[in-house]
Amino acid sequence: MALWRGSAYAGFLALAVGCVFLLEPELPGSALRSFWSSLCLGPASAPPGAVSPEGRLAAAWDALIVRPVRRWRRVAVGEEIPAAQSPSHWFSQSVLLWVEQAGASAEPRVNACVDVVLSGVKLLQALGLSPGNGKDHSVLHSRNDLKEAFIHFMGKGAAAERFFSDKETFHDIAQVASEFPGAQHYVGGNAALIGQKFAANSDLKVLLCGPVGPKLHELLDDNVFVPPESLQEVDEFHLILEYQSGEEWGQLKAPHANRFIFSHDLSNGAMNMLEVFVSSLEEFQPDLVVLSGLHMMEGQSKELQRKRLLEVVTSISDIPTGIPVHLELASMTNRELMSSIVHQVFPAVTSLGLNEQELLFLTQSASGPHSSLSSWNGVPDVGIVSDILFWILKEHGKSKSRDSDLTRIHFHTLVYHILATVDGHWANQLAAVAAGARVAGTQACATETIDTSRVSLRAPREFMTSHSEAGSRIVLNPNKPVVEWYREGISFYFTPVLVCKDPIRTVGLGDAISAEGLFYSEVHSHY
Repeated sequence: MALWRGSAYAGFLALAVGCVFLLEPELPGSALRSFWSSLCLGPASAPPGAVSPEGRLAAAWDALIVRPVRRWRRVAVGEEIPAAQSPSHWFSQSVLLWVEQAGASAEPRVNACVDVVLSGVKLLQALGLSPGNGKDHSVLHSRNDLKEAFIHFMGKGAAAERFFSDKETFHDIAQVASEFPGAQHYVGGNAALIGQKFAANSDLKVLLCGPVGPKLHELLDDNVFVPPESLQEVDEFHLILEYQSGEEWGQLKAPHANRFIFSHDLSNGAMNMLEVFVSSLEEFQPDLVVLSGLHMMEGQSKELQRKRLLEVVTSISDIPTGIPVHLELASMTNRELMSSIVHQVFPAVTSLGLNEQELLFLTQSASGPHSSLSSWNGVPDVGIVSDILFWILKEHGKSKSRDSDLTRIHFHTLVYHILATVDGHWANQLAAVAAGARVAGTQACATETIDTSRVSLRAPREFMTSHSEAGSRIVLNPNKPVVEWYREGISFYFTPVLVCKDPIRTVGLGDAISAEGLFYSEVHSHY
């Protein structure tokens, strides 16, 4: 009887599906799949990957990520970079990158570089170095300093960036790295990387005003135009030492895939370009300004740092009213400088981008919440991150009683992102945070779309939204990947990241994330 009943059910289902094809031959495949799934045939009949948490999350992102109603037309991206005269004295230079729809005639000059990406362990071995004890160095003076700093951060699985003071030694290392088998060359520098990401959109054109060396010129996107007078004979290099999750060197084992960056900037920095940058904005009329590179001031004396920060704030204040300014932070070791940036620069900008190392160092430097925490224990706790983001916007952000423009923070870590905004100033932030997380998975795996077989969902499945007050307990649902919560006029948007299992390249992810988040963001017109 059971066999007969099963045969009857199968016949009925076949007849039903046949009728659907007969009556609606043009019915889309997606509708047919939904109809078939509704007949409870089980997961074997579903599209590959669709029933996995990763597949469901990726599909939900695709539905959420929509372009804003009001889009950026022109973006000006600049980087404040000090070039090194000697190990003890740096002076400042600004990098300018213009992004617009139909070209420009701006003349200011900029600095840019080539990133040389290779295995950190293999390079150190090629330099004749052996594994040993790790030690952080705020400035690298020798090959041994490089080895110790690399080991220190590889052991934590944390990203870091350091300046290499000795010109000749850096040249020798850079030559070995650049010619090393398997070394890859990419467009480098925060400003260039963010601009390169914007240039990937076909309706945007980028003008990069030199000095651009031959290798960098070859690597730039077709939408990035370089005037002939900006070309130079020699490229500047930043060395990116990567390591994979679980990679071993001696007793060392990396808990996460990440990278260690070091450089020795050699460009002529005699001209102070930040002021030129700002003075050019009136003619260029951008919709958005993106700045980065303040961390590069760490090599300056305290007196020069104080002077330069005042100049930076003055220059930002000269940007025409109504143009939002995004500041991208980077790895730092000088607490006094970071505290000064928090108190002086944050109120002058509209938006921030930063990762977990920068967020923790920020709260330690400025005596914020959870500042006694010495380091993250594995995945950064969502409630602690949320408390610090809330404090930044509440204490240093825009309010009726405070003269500040800061209304938005994009926080990113390996397994999740959070966007925090002051209510009433930004729109389309669900799409923005989802887009930033999605690009992290695609760029790390070097794929056009999320490949669910190559990524994994590692975000905490349950978390508290705060530890400073009675927060809510959130249970993650891959079908609804963006979680929202609210706290005293501040909105939080959380989404997991689909982490690439075998990343092709980790460098530049933060820049791509911030650029993508900004691209999908919409600022309200009162800015």
